[in-house]
Amino acid sequence: MASFDHLGITVDDVPAASAQFHPVFEALGYTRAHDADDLAYWRKTDEPEILLSPARGNAPGPHAHGRAGWPHPAYAVDSREEVDRLHDIALAAGWTAVRGPKEYPRFSSRYYASFVEDANGIRLEFMYNPRD
Repeated sequence: MASFDHLGITVDDVPAASAQFHPVFEALGYTRAHDADDLAYWRKTDEPEILLSPARGNAPGPHAHGRAGWPHPAYAVDSREEVDRLHDIALAAGWTAVRGPKEYPRFSSRYYASFVEDANGIRLEFMYNPRD
């Protein structure tokens, strides 16, 4: 049986991206396991590792929303307040708000989320969508 092991994210500058990602991942319960100029990664029990690695010489520049291969990790959290808290942590770490916390009835009547992007154009979503 196969399982999801890790998520690799390519960035222009690993140390700068690591500085932006770390407060967010820490708030999500991840621990930074490695932090160097050429690789940074975080671990969380029973979750895939998240790795940052540098772009190859022929592929610099930020990601663009909607392009093939563009990552969009979405983190399910336990409350609307947690969406708000993570959004604020990301902004304080230098992320840019794409969409502030709000309801998304087109996804479901209970869907509440925010979207942020880092300096590489990588977008994260924090979402609350209770099943009942």
